[in-house]
Amino acid sequence: MTTMKVFSRVAHTTVAMIASAALLVGLGACSATRSGSAGGSSSGAMEKGATIGISMPTKSMERWNKDGKNLRTKLEKAGYKVILSYADDKPSQQNADIENMVNNNAKIIVVAAKDGTSVGPAVEKAHEAGAKVIAYDRLIMNTEAVDYYATFQLEQVGVLQAKYIIDKLGLEKGAKGPFNMEVFTGSPDDNNAKFFFKGAWELLQPYFKSGVLKSISNHGGGVDGNFTLDKWQSISVMSWKTAQTQTDMESILDSSYAHGEKLDAVLTPNDDLAQGVINAIQTKRPDMKPGTDSWPVITGQDANEIAVANISQDLQSMTVFKDVAKLADAVYEMVVQLAEGKDVSGLNGSMNNGVVDVKSKLLDPLTLEKSNLTEVVKANFITQERFDELTKQQ
Repeated sequence: MTTMKVFSRVAHTTVAMIASAALLVGLGACSATRSGSAGGSSSGAMEKGATIGISMPTKSMERWNKDGKNLRTKLEKAGYKVILSYADDKPSQQNADIENMVNNNAKIIVVAAKDGTSVGPAVEKAHEAGAKVIAYDRLIMNTEAVDYYATFQLEQVGVLQAKYIIDKLGLEKGAKGPFNMEVFTGSPDDNNAKFFFKGAWELLQPYFKSGVLKSISNHGGGVDGNFTLDKWQSISVMSWKTAQTQTDMESILDSSYAHGEKLDAVLTPNDDLAQGVINAIQTKRPDMKPGTDSWPVITGQDANEIAVANISQDLQSMTVFKDVAKLADAVYEMVVQLAEGKDVSGLNGSMNNGVVDVKSKLLDPLTLEKSNLTEVVKANFITQERFDELTKQQ
């Protein structure tokens, strides 16, 4: 009987100790969550000079070099330690870069994804380590491990390109054509490329259905009024490569425009693809002359230096200017607010990544053509001296 009482007291004491320990662990976990394991104080603020990671997809495109430089410069001036990496167009390299940032105690990681889906496991590890994740320009897909997103109004980019073509061909004024037009989309592993095309195709498709616009090539299996958004990858260019676009366009010209057929417009979603189209036309159809009706309307995006030069020489018709300095400003403000334990302000939308609606800051793009090309100088995107060099007539 005595033995049983002793055992009962021991058991009761043991249970009480276990319960107390569990409660302490639970309280500790709640405390870590509330204070934010990526921060320091109970407000979630981070220590002075915290490490910020910036993961860019490639150095091979002019704009990503500007994006990375702009953001790093602003953060370093504010006293943060910055790790800036470029993934050489390789998802595996970007994942390794992000893991390296986590290992170096990065508190916030900004990711412009090479492949919005492939980078998911790396940002999930970052989240597990307590870091905040900001998707930069390209949304990270199919994961909850994205805190914020900053980009431009993606569909609006395509809308501006399509409106330009519609205006230059006089379609809204009743021009019946038919007009020959070829269509390209961006890299199939870039989630933004679909949105660019969606914005453009919603405006252009009715003209293809009516026969006012037509593609006489069989590019991507053929583009006509029945072409649907879910087929966009069939006319895409991997990694936005100029050389591949030139090869594809030369094939189109050889197969469908080799006997003097008129090419009226080409929808190219960025300046790299536009350059490929220009190269192909100059190679295969030297009878087409820039600045005359024989030269097609060619669209673009990013206001790359080569596009500024091309527009000034009537080789490229327009580009959609996304002032990446403003994007860097927006993300810089996000980072500082997070680092100081404040709520992120200025959010004006959300984008669904297949799992969650990611709170977003969406900026407005601008159409640039020959008449307003100096906007790149006004925005300090290109210096006046460099602009003069680029636009000097050959």
